[in-house]
Amino acid sequence: MKTNEIKDMTSAELNEKLGELKQELFNLRFQHAVNQLDNPMRMKAVKKDIARIKTFLRQQESGVQQ
Repeated sequence: MKTNEIKDMTSAELNEKLGELKQELFNLRFQHAVNQLDNPMRMKAVKKDIARIKTFLRQQESGVQQ
């Protein structure tokens, strides 16, 4: 997910996407635990997307302009 995509989303959409990404990360961790994970780099990408969304939401909350 690119930062331009995040900037175009509303807060409600970002919160919804954040929930989806957290669920995906949970599923990836579960697959990793039972040795069925096909692409371990996907976990890293999902974590980064979660961090980007949380950062953007926090910036909106505090009123920081970009």
